[in-house]
Amino acid sequence: MKIFMVVAAVILGGALAAYYYWQQTQPEPTAVETIAPPPPIAPPKPVLRQVVKIPETQFPLPQLGESDRFMLEALAGLMGNESVMKIFRVEQVIHNIVVTIDNLPNQSLPENTMPVTPVPGNLVASVADGDMSISRANAARYTSYVHLAGVVSTEKLVALYLRLYPLFQQSYEELGYPNKYFNDRVIEVIDNLLAAPDIKEPVKLVQPKIVYIYADPDLEGRSIGQRTLMRIGSENEAKVKTKLQEIRQELFLHMHAEEVQPAE
Repeated sequence: MKIFMVVAAVILGGALAAYYYWQQTQPEPTAVETIAPPPPIAPPKPVLRQVVKIPETQFPLPQLGESDRFMLEALAGLMGNESVMKIFRVEQVIHNIVVTIDNLPNQSLPENTMPVTPVPGNLVASVADGDMSISRANAARYTSYVHLAGVVSTEKLVALYLRLYPLFQQSYEELGYPNKYFNDRVIEVIDNLLAAPDIKEPVKLVQPKIVYIYADPDLEGRSIGQRTLMRIGSENEAKVKTKLQEIRQELFLHMHAEEVQPAE
């Protein structure tokens, strides 16, 4: 390292000396006052968004504020009424789904807008040789949720999303995104989740205060969506990623790219 610093100093010192000597030997130019024209303002680049094709239907959608029953019945058609009533919260369903999806790439998300009920119990940790890690038993807490996600038809799920898309878009705009497209955010969120590390057990934890956090700063610094994926166990994580990949592929069958000029 010291040799590198000496070489760098010689090169930089020689370059500076040469530049100083060149300045001293050049004839002094005649002063001419010029006014440089202002640099041209580059036009804003168009934004590329992935537009979903909304299927035509003879049945009108309900108003967003009156869509809970419609949404729950539609979900029951995919998952069964018992599963829906057990897992989903029954108020502001679309709003809560949109808020949760929008926040998954962030560091945290508001718990009071979660569309589903929390997984029962607390994270199960184990200690071995003085190291704390996520217990293998912890993955069992998520099994029913992961199984339900796996058995739902991807084609029917995407078809329902497209059918209800105007309501999702309206809810997204009401969050404060009047010039953005909710489907772009959905794709962005799926890609963020798919980028979560494929964890290998044991996943080490620390408990500086009340809650557990990942011992690895890289894992703890990731999005709330990725951190959640990594805590459900490697087998469950792989199943969820497989489903997300299927959803992504199915979505792209119903999308086309469109350039949108940003607002000035």
